Amino acid sequence: MKNIDTEFSLTAVPSSYRNGFWKTLVVMLGLTFFSASMWSGGELGQGLSFIQFMAIVLTGNFILGAYTGLLAYMAAKTGLSTHLLARYAFGEKGSYLASFLLAFTQIGWFGVGTAMFAIPVQKVTGIDIYILIGIAGILMTFTAFFGMKALAIISFIAVPLIALLGGTSVLKATESLGGVQVLLQYEPAETMSLAVALTICIGSFISAGTLTPDFTRFARKKRSAVVATVVAFFIGNTFMFLFGAVGSVATGQADISEVMFMQNLILPAIIVLGLNIWTTNDNALYASGLGLSNITKIAKHKIVIFNGIIGTLGAMWLYNNFVGFLTILGSALPPIGAILLADFFILRRGHYRAFHEMTFTAINWIALFAWGTGIAAATLLPGIPPMNALIGAAVTHVVVTKLVASAKEKEVILTNTEKVGQ
Repeated sequence: MKNIDTEFSLTAVPSSYRNGFWKTLVVMLGLTFFSASMWSGGELGQGLSFIQFMAIVLTGNFILGAYTGLLAYMAAKTGLSTHLLARYAFGEKGSYLASFLLAFTQIGWFGVGTAMFAIPVQKVTGIDIYILIGIAGILMTFTAFFGMKALAIISFIAVPLIALLGGTSVLKATESLGGVQVLLQYEPAETMSLAVALTICIGSFISAGTLTPDFTRFARKKRSAVVATVVAFFIGNTFMFLFGAVGSVATGQADISEVMFMQNLILPAIIVLGLNIWTTNDNALYASGLGLSNITKIAKHKIVIFNGIIGTLGAMWLYNNFVGFLTILGSALPPIGAILLADFFILRRGHYRAFHEMTFTAINWIALFAWGTGIAAATLLPGIPPMNALIGAAVTHVVVTKLVASAKEKEVILTNTEKVGQ
């Protein structure tokens, strides 16, 4: 009997394997309760008044929610991952570029996350850092191997605990400041521009948000996928930013580990933040497996083991040398999502032909040109780089596609006219 790839790495997820709203919400909360967002929140807390901070976070999450919600709709309607959806817009071989960049970035962040967990544990316990990295890498790879079921279980455990820990930290911080009224009246010593603040808020998660279809393709209903995704971003991202910002205001430290240490919460923080990093790393490994599966045509669960080994072996090097490069590389990912959205909602009017019926072009050069334009817009234009990338890529893809189609249509008309004249 032929084994079924229950993660559907290379096919659409059939209706019999789809999940309801609550399971989708739990998985998406596990994705959005992201430890690094607490560091970003701490950075914002150092440069904004509390009122400005809340306005920026809500605005940023509205944009992220709209972006990821639309991607979730696509995934639930088609049952396809980000990488398989990319074949429609980029062509089959063109989608390999998107898959490689997404997979490469996620393997990098897996290694960084593994080291982020091991370093504070080593400081407290004295256990050799490489032993800790090895144990953490093996455990995280093991759960990622089992796919969506394991992701849901780990998220179900981690999300309430991180909410409890963060809430405790916020209460301690607020008490130390002198109450909520003092927090609301807080003004930073050095201010941050609102454009920079919004860039941090959106940019901290938009790359991971591009991978939303990898998880929401299992949703039974399109509405459930969209609502679960938007709610998860508003709850998860808002709370993680809030936990980081309030602790930063109270202690003067943007690093959440330092905040927890000063609040005598470091031991529970190691456990809870460790679980939180676990969910984030499992999501990263899962997504990277789907990306390389699209290129190699090997089932995702086999690729996950390879990716986990690479990320674990390179964890300390990645932590010490790779974060800056991954951040820069992250600017290349949002245009991919923008092109997918523009292609599906504008050019194809919300409908793709069934994946198993498609014969894809090898490379859609227009999509690759639009992708490059999006990166250039993020790098060169003033304003908010992630938004520049999204708008630049989407507009270019639509406009150039329509111009080329119009030119081909005119060429056909002229050719037919010449034939009639003859």
